[in-house]
Amino acid sequence: MAKVILKNVVKKYDTKTIINNISLEIKDKEFLVLVGSSGCGKSTILRMIAGLEDITGGEIYIDNKCVNNVHPKDRDIAFVFQSYALYPHMTVYENIAFPLKMRGLKKDEIDKKVKEAADILNLSEYLQRRPKQLSGGQRQRVALGRAIVRNPKVFLMDEPLSNLDAKLRVQMRSEIKKLHEKLQTTFIYVTHDQTEALTMGDRIVVLDKGIIQQVDEPEKIYYSPANTFVGGFLGSPSMNFIKTDIENGNIKLNDTTIPLTQEQKNLLKDKKEVIAGIRPEKMDNPFSGIEIKAKVDISEMLGSEKIVYFNINDIKCSAKIDAQKQFGEEITLKIDPKDFLFFDIETKERI
Repeated sequence: MAKVILKNVVKKYDTKTIINNISLEIKDKEFLVLVGSSGCGKSTILRMIAGLEDITGGEIYIDNKCVNNVHPKDRDIAFVFQSYALYPHMTVYENIAFPLKMRGLKKDEIDKKVKEAADILNLSEYLQRRPKQLSGGQRQRVALGRAIVRNPKVFLMDEPLSNLDAKLRVQMRSEIKKLHEKLQTTFIYVTHDQTEALTMGDRIVVLDKGIIQQVDEPEKIYYSPANTFVGGFLGSPSMNFIKTDIENGNIKLNDTTIPLTQEQKNLLKDKKEVIAGIRPEKMDNPFSGIEIKAKVDISEMLGSEKIVYFNINDIKCSAKIDAQKQFGEEITLKIDPKDFLFFDIETKERI
C-alpha cells in the first residue's frame, strides 16, 4: 500500500519525446486508470514506474522513496502483462508460487499464500492444471494470482483484458474491481478501452502524445471534458463538436436559432465564434428543448436505442434516440441549450 508520485517525468528515445514533463500523484489505495490512444505513452509510464524503462528526466517516488536508481525487483511492485506471461510447463499452482520460490520462502508459507490467492480468484479447483487447459479468463486470473501472492505495495496492469472476448472482458472488469476492494492496494491500470476506464477507475488520466490532458473522476471527465480531445476520446459515439457563430446571444444550428442561457452569454461575451459541444444522448431531449431538423445519413440499431448520423452546420454529428422513434429521411431532434459545452476555436480548451 503506497502512493506513487511522478515529478516532471520525461522520456525520450534519441530526439523523440515520448513523455513530456508530466507530474502526477496517485493516492494510496487508489484505482487509477491511464487511458489514451495507441502511442500516447501510457504503457511507457507504467514501465517507468516498474523500472523496466529508464527515465530521461524527473523523479518517481513509491511510498515516499525516490526509485529512480532502484532495481525493479526492489521496488515492491507487481506487474500484470497483456500476454499473461505464464510458464506453459508449470501447473497453475507452480505458476502462482514461482515468485515466492524465487524469494526463498518456506514451502508451507508458499502453500498458504498460493491457496489464499487461488481462493480469492476462484482458481482452487484448477491448481493442478496447466495454462493450455484453461480459458483466457482463467489464465488472466492466474497472472493476477501470481501478482497477489507477492503482496506488493503497487499493482501495475498493462491492458490485461485486451486479449479476451467482449463478454469475458465485462466479467473480468468486475473481478478486478472486487480484487482491488479486497486487497486495498494501489492499482495503476493502463487501457485504450474507454468503457474500462469509465467503469473501473476512481480517477482517470487522459493522455495524448505524452501529455496529460485531464485528471479527474470518471463522471467529471465525461460531462466536463477539459478540451475537445478529452470530449472526443471518451464516449461512444464521441461528443459532437459544431463550429458556430454567436450573434446577439444566439447560436445557429442548420436553419434553427438557439438562444443561449444568461450564464452562457456571460461566458461567451467576448467570443464571435465557438465550438459547441454536446453529447449524442443529449441531442434528443424528450422533455424540453428547441426542435432542430436534420437529414439522416445512416442509422444503427443498438437494441433499446438507435444511433443516427446527420450533418449540422456541415459537420457530421450523431444522436442516440429511442429505438421506437420513427423517422424517414429527415429527423426532428429536441435540444436543450443548457446541454451545450463551449470550446475555444483556437486552443480547443473548454471555455
